[in-house]
Amino acid sequence: MDKYVDLLVAQKGSDLHFSAGNLPAMRVDNKIIQMKGEKVIAQSDMEILIKKVLSAEKQEQLYREKQVDFSLEIKKGVRFRGNVFFQKGNLSMALRLISDKIKSLKELNIPESLYSFVEKKQGLFLVVGPNGNGKSTTLAALVEYLNINKQQHIITLEDPIEYVYFSKQSLIEQREISLDALNFKNSLKACFREDVDAILVGELRDLETISMAMTAAETGHLILGTLHTNDSVQTIDRIIDIFPPYQQNQIRCQLANVLLGVVSQRLVRRNSGGRIPAMEILIKNKAIENLIRQNQTHQIPTVLETSSEAGMISTDRYLAELVKSGEVDLEESRQYVADENVFEMLLNN
Repeated sequence: MDKYVDLLVAQKGSDLHFSAGNLPAMRVDNKIIQMKGEKVIAQSDMEILIKKVLSAEKQEQLYREKQVDFSLEIKKGVRFRGNVFFQKGNLSMALRLISDKIKSLKELNIPESLYSFVEKKQGLFLVVGPNGNGKSTTLAALVEYLNINKQQHIITLEDPIEYVYFSKQSLIEQREISLDALNFKNSLKACFREDVDAILVGELRDLETISMAMTAAETGHLILGTLHTNDSVQTIDRIIDIFPPYQQNQIRCQLANVLLGVVSQRLVRRNSGGRIPAMEILIKNKAIENLIRQNQTHQIPTVLETSSEAGMISTDRYLAELVKSGEVDLEESRQYVADENVFEMLLNN
């Protein structure tokens, strides 16, 4: 497998795919490229590979649940987040390359204003977007900023552990679900007894975890987390809608109190090669707080467009600025716009 890893790194790719009955493949600049010169992978090849990369416990979980998440260090400085699963009765594996260097927001071409969210002592800050669009990398930059600049106790709850931190000014401890903790809910609850300042929650995936995260944010903790939603409005609505109807008014008030902001991001192809983030940045202010309380989240896009002086920006405006600066092609940007008419108007301003 080493040669495929070396090729992926050389091509500045992001993912490797191994699947019985198919050629090895990798993702470069968001496109899947099959390795035509290689032989088709056999099921027996996959079985050997799985035994090399999965622990006995993870193998047992794979055959029980038909899929399993894991993390893997192939060689020094080359780390992957992976998933093994069955398809048509055969084994497949997807590996996402994780940089050994935790980059700063500036290095990631992300506004450094995002650091202001982690300057807060408590509250809930969310980075959202589809899989493979850099949510974990953005959060890692924020955690490392705390690590370098603050004297805090930080705990990460991840499934699996992705970026590996080394304590600097802060004490950082990383817990992997299934290895170090049973689940997100219980490990979050335990943080109340662990003298924690900031908590990174790899994914807010169910009612219990979301409820515990909001309670932690209310009680003096800074919570950083992710959701697989497309924008700030969908994120707020998803959090509220996951609760039963009789609780939703209470949750609106609680979320309005604890939310610090929501950043949605997409990685779009850059004219000079590679990918660059296009972002929506929502910063909670009194107007946003009132809209959440009053169940008027559909009005949030208007606040986003009229609050640029406060640091907010819509995805459409961000994309328009990337196009006008020559960073991103017009046709590439159109794949990600929310409102074509608004986008055209922003381009022409």
